[in-house]
Amino acid sequence: MKMLTRRDFLKTSTLTAAAASLSPLAWGRVEGANSDIRVAQIGFRSQGAGHLSTLRKMKGVRVVALCDVDHHVLDGKAKEMGNDVQRYTDIRKLLENKEVDAVSIAIPNHWHALATVWACQAGKDVYVEKPACHNIFEGRQMIDAARKYNRIVQCGTQCRSSPGLREAVQYLRDGHLGKVKIARGFCYKARQSIGTVSGPQEVPDYIDYDIWCGPAPKELPRRNAKFGPVHYDWHWFWAYGNGDYGNQGPHQVDIARWFLGEDAVAPFSMAIGGRLGYKDSAETPNTLTVYHGYKTPMVFEVRGLPVDKKSQTDGWKMDRYKSVEIGNVIECENGEIVIPSYTLAIIHDKDGKEVTRFDGKKKNQKQDASPTGLSAESEGHHANWMSAIRSRKPTDLHAEIREGVLSADLVHTGNISYRLGACKAPEAIKDAIKDNKPLAEAYDRMVGHLEANEVDITKENLQLGLPLKFDPQAEKFADNTEANAMLSRKYREPFVVPDKV
Repeated sequence: MKMLTRRDFLKTSTLTAAAASLSPLAWGRVEGANSDIRVAQIGFRSQGAGHLSTLRKMKGVRVVALCDVDHHVLDGKAKEMGNDVQRYTDIRKLLENKEVDAVSIAIPNHWHALATVWACQAGKDVYVEKPACHNIFEGRQMIDAARKYNRIVQCGTQCRSSPGLREAVQYLRDGHLGKVKIARGFCYKARQSIGTVSGPQEVPDYIDYDIWCGPAPKELPRRNAKFGPVHYDWHWFWAYGNGDYGNQGPHQVDIARWFLGEDAVAPFSMAIGGRLGYKDSAETPNTLTVYHGYKTPMVFEVRGLPVDKKSQTDGWKMDRYKSVEIGNVIECENGEIVIPSYTLAIIHDKDGKEVTRFDGKKKNQKQDASPTGLSAESEGHHANWMSAIRSRKPTDLHAEIREGVLSADLVHTGNISYRLGACKAPEAIKDAIKDNKPLAEAYDRMVGHLEANEVDITKENLQLGLPLKFDPQAEKFADNTEANAMLSRKYREPFVVPDKV
């Protein structure tokens, strides 16, 4: 199989730029607003299955290719779709295909940036899942690639396309609730132990593990959960994932930043947490509180343990904050906005009484089908991407890649603070954060939650993250060599995110 090198991509991108100057879409064959956009779906387990289902229903869109390193998954879906769809296990071969105009990417985090950069260089428009990038360096390269090759790149933070949330943002902007006092995000999501293994686990021969590892070290996995040694539980290992703060968190971080109106990474971040309540092979915390020091603070909370110890054997019921398990609460001078789902925002006054609500899902059920053939709720984010592909205007995107990168970078600064921290006694933690009221309040509630799960934090000490100052313009930490070393990673040839795109 021919390997597509970076030099090949640069040659390809030159041709692409020439083609783009002649046609509103890549490669020239797709012309005008009435022509089909030919899409390849890269990865279609979990989130990717939703991408594929949506794309297959959209008028004016044809799914012409599938790419997945798991031959069982690939062959099964290709058979379902018929013989017209092309199959690939190697993304490099897919991107050589001039019959593909755009790619929808739903593969592990450590692949997001490289797949996006390569796709841009190959003249493809891109939809890439959250978090946009696996580290801060990668995010900048994705933005630069989108700009250099004039690509339409949408990040999969689909809440940006929710009519209900968009209306709630405008309601806040119109001054109905006064100034925001604090923006909170929550990921109270059940995460049971993935178990332990005695050593490296063999990878099934129907998975191309070399490509799966890609930019990451090629080491046999040390996990053996219900999804197998490769799929899904990579989220809980730093080489591939970013924990639940980088899995579920990017949605709610993005919403919080959106309501705050912030257009940069926070200049200060600090995290406290740990992997507590059980012992398993995973690395990332199942309990985490992160403070981001904007002028108006943002606080994010991850809880993987249930509401209490009893629930660990009785349904794993999760805790809530003001009715929210996974969502946001935006506290303001004259009330608050409670966001318990991707589509609903409930407005409360100072006394906690509901004033109004913006329910995008309910509204869309009343609407007629859109020109794509789907309701606005169903088409959402991918339809917005398709519309921008046709207009060739990145400003038409609801979550243009820079927005996705900024929210991902918040996640990375919080995770870096945690990873550079040290286990401390409860008294030491309380003393260290006593002057930070939002963080101290969230910490006290976190401790109460751990106690309800019978976690003794005097024995299983929480990790107090390193306070980190960040320069949003330079995209570096201030005077911290260790933290700056974590802005990027060592890449494995030939899967290298280039310094210059």
